[in-house]
Amino acid sequence: MAAPSNAEQTQLQDMEEEEAGMEEREMESDEEEGMGVENSEDEEEDSSEDEKENEAEIQRLEEQLSINAFDYNCHVDLIKLLKQEGELFRLRKARQKMSELFPLTEEIWLDWLKDEIRLTEEDSNREKVYELFERAVKDYICPDIWLEYAQYSIGGMGSPGGIDKVRSIFERAVTAVGLHMTKGQTLWEAYREFENAVLSTVQPPPGRIPSREEQELLSAQLERIHTLFRRQLAVPLMDMETTYAEYEEWSENGVPETVVHLYRKALQQKEKCKSYEEALLVAEPPKLAEYQAYIDFELKEGDPARVQITFERALAENCLVPDMWTKYTTYLDRQLKIKDLVLSTHERAVRNCPWTMSLWKSYLQALERHGADHQSVSDVFEKALNAGFIQATDYVEIWQANLDYLRRRVDFSKESSKELEELRAAFSRSLDYLKQDVEERFGESGDPSCAIMQIWARIEAHHCKNMQKARELWDNIMTKGNAKYANMWLEYYSLERAYGDMTHCRKALHRAVQCTSDYPEHVCEVLLTFERVEGTLEDWDTAVQKTETRLNRINEQRAKAAEKETNLARHEEEKMEQRRKAKAEKKAQKTSRGGEKRKAEQDDYQGDWTEESAPKRQRGNGDNNPDEYMETETGLFGRNAPPGNKPGPGGARNAQQGAAVAAQRQNDDRRELRDDSCSVFISNLAYTLEDPEAKLKSLFESCGPIRRVQLITGNRGISRGYGYVQFESAAAVPEALKLDRKEVEGRPMFVSPCVDKTKNPEFKVFKYNTSMEKHKIFISGLPFSCTKEQLAEICKPHGSIRDVRLVTFRSGKPKGLAYVEFADETQASQAVLKLDGIDVEGNKISVAISNPPRRNLTDKPGSSRPTGDIMPRQAYGSRGRGRTQLSLLPRSLHRQPAPPGKVENGTAAEPAPPPPPPTGSTAANAAGEPRSLSNSDFAKMLLNK
Repeated sequence: MAAPSNAEQTQLQDMEEEEAGMEEREMESDEEEGMGVENSEDEEEDSSEDEKENEAEIQRLEEQLSINAFDYNCHVDLIKLLKQEGELFRLRKARQKMSELFPLTEEIWLDWLKDEIRLTEEDSNREKVYELFERAVKDYICPDIWLEYAQYSIGGMGSPGGIDKVRSIFERAVTAVGLHMTKGQTLWEAYREFENAVLSTVQPPPGRIPSREEQELLSAQLERIHTLFRRQLAVPLMDMETTYAEYEEWSENGVPETVVHLYRKALQQKEKCKSYEEALLVAEPPKLAEYQAYIDFELKEGDPARVQITFERALAENCLVPDMWTKYTTYLDRQLKIKDLVLSTHERAVRNCPWTMSLWKSYLQALERHGADHQSVSDVFEKALNAGFIQATDYVEIWQANLDYLRRRVDFSKESSKELEELRAAFSRSLDYLKQDVEERFGESGDPSCAIMQIWARIEAHHCKNMQKARELWDNIMTKGNAKYANMWLEYYSLERAYGDMTHCRKALHRAVQCTSDYPEHVCEVLLTFERVEGTLEDWDTAVQKTETRLNRINEQRAKAAEKETNLARHEEEKMEQRRKAKAEKKAQKTSRGGEKRKAEQDDYQGDWTEESAPKRQRGNGDNNPDEYMETETGLFGRNAPPGNKPGPGGARNAQQGAAVAAQRQNDDRRELRDDSCSVFISNLAYTLEDPEAKLKSLFESCGPIRRVQLITGNRGISRGYGYVQFESAAAVPEALKLDRKEVEGRPMFVSPCVDKTKNPEFKVFKYNTSMEKHKIFISGLPFSCTKEQLAEICKPHGSIRDVRLVTFRSGKPKGLAYVEFADETQASQAVLKLDGIDVEGNKISVAISNPPRRNLTDKPGSSRPTGDIMPRQAYGSRGRGRTQLSLLPRSLHRQPAPPGKVENGTAAEPAPPPPPPTGSTAANAAGEPRSLSNSDFAKMLLNK
């Protein structure tokens, strides 16, 4: 067999290589297919796991809503998950439930409407979508929803009456949002495009002469478009110049003079509003301040339509601000007074802010004002009772509003009527409701002075002439703890005086004399005045005897109380003196020589610190400086040192004293060099803090360039836990103050402005508000292990959190208390409703609006107790509720009120003519009245002995 040629060999090799490459490619293809199968399987597994997780989350949210249907955020989360999963029918049900409880935002409505439009594309019945649009435009005035509504209606213009229906929707749209300066133009242009489309259908083909009927249709359609142009150009809108140019081009006869005049007037109005619109464009949501300024401007301009659209724009972005709704509804009630507009706005207000009692009260009054039927008013009132107000007094006010409405329905000329019985039943129900439901929830009825029963009694006495029922009601009022208040008895007396008889008037005043404990003198005088006018001599004698007996007993009680208070004050002073002595002894023992007895130390002190021996000690110590220094709480004082700080013997004593003097002199030198305007005061540092100066530099270097860190030390060179940080510039001080209460090795570091209190005695370091803050909540009962991050996570679902502050002791250990600040009071109110009483790590927490108790200023030196005649029962003084507001001290024990002037230690001083410069111990009495002595006063007294 012949051997293959070279060409054949080459061809064979190429074929073999090609076959080998094909095999390799087939193997790679098989591997890729295998990997693809594996990847698709992995993706399917991941997808199924995600679906299971989402389904579990959906079930959890549905269960949570079954417990609390008013959880707004839970509704939103459920809708998002169902939309993500494509569960359209469950999604429709979830949206339906949410819309029944809350107004939906523009975003939620648009998503819902677009989904429903897709579902009904093949369905010839479009009425369901129309109904949904009608619900959407009632929640908020939104241009985008109206535009979507109008465009959807164009799709049905081919049906009978379709064109008229489209025109009707466009007319409603431009009426509602046509004045919207930034978005209204889009609606006007869409309306004109629709009419142009209609125009193209009525125009005859080119070359054919239109009939008379066609000519009339064509003229009418052209007039519609002309009218739309004229109406739009009369409204101040952005980019209206383009519309004017378009009209000039479109109109064959030019722009009429009347249209030009209206156009120029609209341009002027647009220029006035331009600054407000620009402010809204650059502002961050919710733009409340910018909208408020815009509304105030429009109110001054006085155009009701523009005022209305500005309010609607503001509420679309601030729907949870009760004050905005209150201002809007008040304007509609007083200015426009259009029934449908007023009532629909009130309804939207209470749906957005159901927790605000004043909105429900205004709604009830608006219903009555516009003649709504009784059943409608009753239904709204029942909804208000279930709205979840945050204060007990809110329920009292809403009941009073309903009772006022029912009283106005009664015709009292009839002895008995259905309306009167309904009023009495409502009064009885209100008392039961406050006693049971409100007291169970808040721990109080909200009506301590029984205002509802007082009104009921007055109605029975005045309108029904039923004094027996009125007296029964007042007996009930007095049994609820009101018998000790003079104003309650005088109110009852005035009722008897007006509608009762003299016998019951006298009886009421006699009972008042026996029971009143807050202003007995006033009640006694009213009784005596009554008997002067109405009584006999026997009645006068009885009244005098009763009043004298009562006042004598009151004076005895006051004297005993004054004696008790005096004893308590003396006891407190003794305890304070004992504590001061114990503290001084403890300090003396710490600084004394080890093993040296206290008695020997005192003997040594008496011998060493006399005038004769002091110079010898100075010479014996070998100190060239004639003064010896010691450090006290207020600074350095020379020569004489108190017991317990005596130098030790020999060189050790000299070395210790020299170190103390050097340390204190260094502190004093730095104090003179310090610029308070560029410094901050640091305190509450741990004594064991390693290298505190370096630590403080590292903490504050981010605030600005540091000139020096001054740490105050004791006589042994040990840090006292406070000091100063001085910066190169005063601009760094505000940044440094932001580090206040920053934790440093387990303790909160206090940072405050560097202020000399001897020059600024009124300066207060406490930086937190001491009055009610409706946007901040106070939480108590927290577990000590709770952190700021954990608390923020708990509060985050209920609003935007600005700050979380845990209250701690000076050592840094938590107290179980916290303050959480929200963006506005609405979010804080919602947080109180949702968080109060929940369980956190086994602890049941209490949540309330932040309202710190007022400080008792009347007990401080230089203040006086309130005086005057009878006060309202609710105005409690410094002595608390139910106790007399009069001073119980005898006049001989009263101190004279001090003038506002203050001395260095904060006690008030009596001003006197300027005496010669006081020296020695006379400095203490230079002001004319004894005052507390400072350490420097004691040192000077020792020097002069």
